[in-house]
Amino acid sequence: MFYLCNYSSPVGLITLASQQNKLVGAWIEGEKYFGHILNTPTEEKPNLPIFNSTKKWLDDYFLGKKPDLSQLELALNGTPFRHLVWEFLCEIPYGKVTTYGDIAKQIALKTNKASMSSQAVGGAVGHNPISIIIPCHRVIGANGNLTGYAGGIDKKIALLKYEGIDTSQFHLPTKSTAI
Repeated sequence: MFYLCNYSSPVGLITLASQQNKLVGAWIEGEKYFGHILNTPTEEKPNLPIFNSTKKWLDDYFLGKKPDLSQLELALNGTPFRHLVWEFLCEIPYGKVTTYGDIAKQIALKTNKASMSSQAVGGAVGHNPISIIIPCHRVIGANGNLTGYAGGIDKKIALLKYEGIDTSQFHLPTKSTAI
């Protein structure tokens, strides 16, 4: 059984999902991959301890307090490769960005491979089930394009601005980069 809770944020409604008191999802309203969990039995339980701590984490985030990810118990559902990419996302500091290519290089080093595909990294980033908390919005294209964000480029820009990042240095892609 999955439990759900809604959180009203400055970037829109965020649906939180938990299972066995661990956070398994956080999707911004309109997010492309929202709700794959909803194909299974769910129940609204907004006052579960994991939801209370997640709402506090999000409150702190939107107040610019740089909350610590270790405050939350996460249960991520994905392939080992996606888990590895999501680990690297969690290492991107608040208020900083990195590129898909930089993550690919770091993963290649960690896995003793000569190279790693930026596109493969992009696919894993795009399937991040816990938006904002696992900060996939901090990843940009090598040329400064604000590429692919399942919640929409407008929300990616807003999140980067919340973190004090000057987004005028980045570019909107000329074609769709949705993952």
